[in-house]
Amino acid sequence: MQYTTLPGTDLAVSRIAMGCWALAGDMTWGPQDEAAGIAAIHAALDAGINFFDTAEAYGNGISEQMLGKALAGARDRAIVASKFNLDHSAAEQVAAACHRSLERLNADRIDLYQIHWPSRQTPREETWRALERLRDQGKIGYLAVSNFGVGDLEDLLVLGRPVSNQLPYSLLLRAIEFAILPQCIAEEIGVLCYSPLQHGLLTGKFRTADEVPAGRARSRHFSSRRPLTRHGQPGCEAETFAAIDRLCEIAAGLGRSAADVALAWLLAQRGVSSVIVGIRGPEQAQRNAAAAELHLDEATLAALTEATDPVKRILGENPDLWESDEHSRFR
Repeated sequence: MQYTTLPGTDLAVSRIAMGCWALAGDMTWGPQDEAAGIAAIHAALDAGINFFDTAEAYGNGISEQMLGKALAGARDRAIVASKFNLDHSAAEQVAAACHRSLERLNADRIDLYQIHWPSRQTPREETWRALERLRDQGKIGYLAVSNFGVGDLEDLLVLGRPVSNQLPYSLLLRAIEFAILPQCIAEEIGVLCYSPLQHGLLTGKFRTADEVPAGRARSRHFSSRRPLTRHGQPGCEAETFAAIDRLCEIAAGLGRSAADVALAWLLAQRGVSSVIVGIRGPEQAQRNAAAAELHLDEATLAALTEATDPVKRILGENPDLWESDEHSRFR
């Protein structure tokens, strides 16, 4: 496993992080057995993954509870990141949400506490000062954000500096490359990538749009005719699956899985601190951890970039997976 220190912190995090959303089980991921989830966390630790990302929103606290159980007796081996809900942005709500998360995690401190989405109702300063108080009280280690676009980040930097910004980034969603990623690099803010395998598309498991379950076929890659979508856009299904075919071809030539190659490409991108991968079982933990050891040469990196350029052009600068440009939650 490779490790990096988040900018402005003493947190040496694994470059592959375990995403704990899927541990809650929902319409996207399906039911999750608790024993298997706890075993996955233990396997991740054994594979060198020390960075775990969760949120109060994941299963209404179920993910945090499972993580807390699994890390009992091993808390010193883990760096835990969590997030509070958008509707908990007021000062007293931030504090209450943090205390509830600490109870579920069975912990005295959350290493990295993130604003899950920027609020359009609560003044940014109120939220940020509440987080600073929690830090001063020792309840949290470092302040961070998630889903902050250029405008929101510019506003926040007047008040303080988050150590990281958690953003959707993968071969199939490269929107942050236009402006947000360069901004984070310039401001020395670490980028934590979520949805790095685009809900399983970049594993090569699905080779046509019709094979993808409705719960996963909601992103802007898919036609708005698909059930459960809300973006109202035509999508780019042909370009998406042509890119997946090319990824699988490149991966086969390397003797590696498509997922390994997709993760290795992401880890090679400037500004990326850690890649958050959903893990539901021990074997998956071991496989995803191994991707950190794969180093792609420049020609391979360029070929993967070229293969996904058409998708990048169509989806454009909007990083919101679910909403149209007009209704994007990124600002």
